Amino acid sequence: MTSLDSLRRVDAYPTHQVAGYGVRAAKPYPFGAYVVPGGVSFAVYSDQATRMTLVLFERGAPQPMAELEFPAEFRTGSVFAMTVFGLDHENIEYGFRADGPYDPVSGHRFDPRQILSDPYARLISGRDVWGVEPDRDDIYAYRSRVCLQDFDWGDDSPLGTPAEDLVIYETHVRGFTAHPSSGVRAPGTFAGLREKIPYLKELGVNCVELLPIFEFDESDNPRTDPATGKRLYNYWGYNTVAFFAPKAGYAATGRYGMQGDELRTLVKELHAAGIEVILDVVFNHTAEGNEQGPTISFKGLDNATYYMLTPEGYYFNFSGTGNTVNCNHPVVREFVLDCLRHWVSDYHIDGFRFDLAAILGRDMDGTPLPNPPLLDLLAHDPVLRHTKLIAEAWDAAGLYEVGNFPAYGRWAEWNGKYRDTVRRFLKGEPGTVGELATRIAGSPDLYAGRGTTASVNFLTAHDGFTLADLVTYNDKHNEANGEDNNDGANDNDSWNHGVEGPTDDPAINALRLRQMKNALAILFTSQGIPMLLAGDEVGRTQQGNNNTYCQDNELSWMDWELVRSNAELLRFTQALIAFRGAHPELRSTEHATGLDVPTTGMPDISWHGERAGEPDWSAESRLLAVARSGTGDDDVVYVAMNAHWESHDLSLPALPGGRTWHLFADTGAAAPHDLHPLGAEPALEQAGSYLIGPRSVVVLVGRAAAPSSQGV
Repeated sequence: MTSLDSLRRVDAYPTHQVAGYGVRAAKPYPFGAYVVPGGVSFAVYSDQATRMTLVLFERGAPQPMAELEFPAEFRTGSVFAMTVFGLDHENIEYGFRADGPYDPVSGHRFDPRQILSDPYARLISGRDVWGVEPDRDDIYAYRSRVCLQDFDWGDDSPLGTPAEDLVIYETHVRGFTAHPSSGVRAPGTFAGLREKIPYLKELGVNCVELLPIFEFDESDNPRTDPATGKRLYNYWGYNTVAFFAPKAGYAATGRYGMQGDELRTLVKELHAAGIEVILDVVFNHTAEGNEQGPTISFKGLDNATYYMLTPEGYYFNFSGTGNTVNCNHPVVREFVLDCLRHWVSDYHIDGFRFDLAAILGRDMDGTPLPNPPLLDLLAHDPVLRHTKLIAEAWDAAGLYEVGNFPAYGRWAEWNGKYRDTVRRFLKGEPGTVGELATRIAGSPDLYAGRGTTASVNFLTAHDGFTLADLVTYNDKHNEANGEDNNDGANDNDSWNHGVEGPTDDPAINALRLRQMKNALAILFTSQGIPMLLAGDEVGRTQQGNNNTYCQDNELSWMDWELVRSNAELLRFTQALIAFRGAHPELRSTEHATGLDVPTTGMPDISWHGERAGEPDWSAESRLLAVARSGTGDDDVVYVAMNAHWESHDLSLPALPGGRTWHLFADTGAAAPHDLHPLGAEPALEQAGSYLIGPRSVVVLVGRAAAPSSQGV
């Protein structure tokens, strides 16, 4: 043996021959496929399988090039692990055949005829280009691939933006640039989104929340548009095929298997621009559906472990999509944890929003747990220690945990009660002022002891009306979804202002624009973390469709012509975001106490009506004002919200220390007088009063007058 040979690793040599390939036992952990010296290591879990076979394909080939059964001695516990030597890892696809009992009543659905995707696959091929009709006769639809982790991150790392400073922008990777007006070189892709980073910077957001980007099948929708006959899609992507793999169809380079690096480049450049990345993740169900659904991976590898099953072997359906992942089974908990660690370590993701997160707190029989092990595990995991965790704290079976979600000092929540309350107030519904005060103050009734940043405040999201549609439609109009308008929520708390849908009436259009400004002004001056739906800043419409999960077309896409045509609303949104960033009293992490702040001589929060210090909490009141002070500067911010159809003369609270009131925004004034420059807001001519117009919001700043200030 030469000296060079003596330095070679012992585990770089095969010990067995299987199907013509040199193999040896591999380490049973980590799961998945990894390049190792001389070959590729494969490890897969199955507790009840009696035999496991590795199926190898040349990339794109219709039939396998080899099938290698794992020798019995290559099984450690419930893990089959084998290194195969001499593979061209860049040009192979792989899967598994699992043999074992087929006994659905006992939860077992093994079928060795099925080729199964690796649950830990870092890349998937088979849906490489968005919208291309798949080959329905393919014996292996979603093909696992080996992924090298050789991306040059430079000095990039997750940004660690304090939660109180976040301004979240929820968007869809494809929808953000798929419209022909986007002007990007690769519409509908990670690369296309990268070209729009300057727009995000100008808008002022510092965090994008991306709808699901884990591999899914956009063709997984049998319906067509009844009016046009055009096919409908699984557009949103809440039907995960592979949890560790980025969506190939979202990458301009997906056909070359480079979607991982394209996504990493996007994250790296967003970070360079000071923008964090939160992923919307779906651990409550998978694309395998119920007992009539396809077998893709989990169902064929270990159905009884991965899914919640009834005593008869049927699937619990707390997700509303056919199955429910058994998240608090120890093996599944580790799967979820491994997945999130993967996205944080390999893709530098800053946080996660968990779809229907209440399911993550259910026991294996569906019972809600007081201390869910999975949520505890995620909250205290060292790799995820500084990762942002946001829960959609309800599920499709009626478990609603907003304010009661097991937080472990870490979790924030989408605050559905904030959304509903502000919407009702803007409509002018009676009896809303008291709850409005609670919601804009950070919902202390829900998050006492957790702080204001436990509340993610939003008025619209992907699921529901856009902001423009919220003020344009009383009812949903989802006929194009092919479900006879039965899908989507009916309780939208929307108001069309007199005409259903678009109108040429200038008075109605002016009121709708003012109401959008009102909504944005309340959102960005509320305590908590604001979230803006992409396109709301320019009045994007879905024509009254409040459930565009299947619409890969202009109903869902961002129309970039709106940036020009609705420049007034965009300017207003940009100014509000900048104002929020300039005033720490709007971003306090602690709930206000109402006690005086020494630096201002005023309470940290105070409530007002037409008369200073005298809010009207009666059921018929539609006017509320709030003043905040004392967090990081000497300014006082006063926000008056009038949902009444009449004007009101406001008596303003007195300001100590030589301060005077300055006007930042008045949604009742015509542009450009609806806004004034940040830091150069003019002082009020009548220092102690202000006339607020019908259905308007006014934002004032109390501070020492600048020498050049002029009265308004």
